Amino acid sequence: MHTVTSAPLGLALLVLAGAMNGSFTLPMKFTRKWAWENTWLAWTIFALGIFPPVLTFATVPQLSQVYAKAGAVAILIPAACGAGWGISQVFFGLAVDAVGIALAFSVILGTAAAVGSLIPLFDQHRDKVFTSGGLLVLLGVALVLAGVGVCAVAGRKREAALGLASGPAGKPSVMRGLLFCLISGLGSALVNFGLAYGGPVIAAARDAGASPLWAPNAVWLPLMCSGGVPNLLYCIYLARKNETGSKFGTEGTTYYWALAAVMALFWFGSTVLYGVSTVELGDLGTVLGWPLFMSLIVITASVWGVLTGEWKNTGKQPLRVMLAGVVVLIFAIFVLSAAGRVL
Repeated sequence: MHTVTSAPLGLALLVLAGAMNGSFTLPMKFTRKWAWENTWLAWTIFALGIFPPVLTFATVPQLSQVYAKAGAVAILIPAACGAGWGISQVFFGLAVDAVGIALAFSVILGTAAAVGSLIPLFDQHRDKVFTSGGLLVLLGVALVLAGVGVCAVAGRKREAALGLASGPAGKPSVMRGLLFCLISGLGSALVNFGLAYGGPVIAAARDAGASPLWAPNAVWLPLMCSGGVPNLLYCIYLARKNETGSKFGTEGTTYYWALAAVMALFWFGSTVLYGVSTVELGDLGTVLGWPLFMSLIVITASVWGVLTGEWKNTGKQPLRVMLAGVVVLIFAIFVLSAAGRVL
């Protein structure tokens, strides 16, 4: 069984996972003839409907026996977490509409990083909270929140500079938008809860002969498939509401499905790598890995934002504030890495 002595490999996998997750939406820049719901529905089919069962059946032997041994309750926990995460994606869309992409991303990822890390720490490793390592974890999570907050400020300054801060009349209030962000952030943390509390399923997969590195895939299957249902329903609702279902037949968009598959490969691949990294990080893998994962996503997305011209014509101040936020997040990574060595 892998232990925390494999932390360097776990951190390397986390960097790769964060880079992939922070990059997975890039192909959406090339699906302009589709509406958001068209691309997201295609992404959902691949990321939550096709890839999870294919990978799980390929890496976990005797899967039916694994689930039978783990028991219904052990399977329902990650499935329920997945359904909650799927519902949170609906609130993500509402949050972006209310407060903008920058603030929504920052509040949601900050909430997810804090809640997704601290609840497993206090619930499963209470004896380590006030050790030197536990205090470093708390400091690291606080730095993640601070860094994400600074990035949020930068995002608002960018939107103001580009004239994106004020939207059309009839939009939800900022306070309601922040409530949507909070709900979405709490729901996003459920992905980590599903893995953190999926121990019986992972143990059953190992007993059935699955590699310790691939055993978490037995958790991802019920989590992802149940998470796909709310995503599909929301996309279908939007397609009917906005009358965009016909866009799937738009000439010259056949290859968009390939782009959606690439998006799904990056997103689901990053999730799988995150699961593997938690094994390498040891018993506190989900506590240390989750805030690191969130930080790396924000850093990667910020870098891509600069490289793809999202910060052009915004002036120097918004970009400097964003870079300051990235520096804080990098410092948080070092603090959480040090916590891993101490714990």
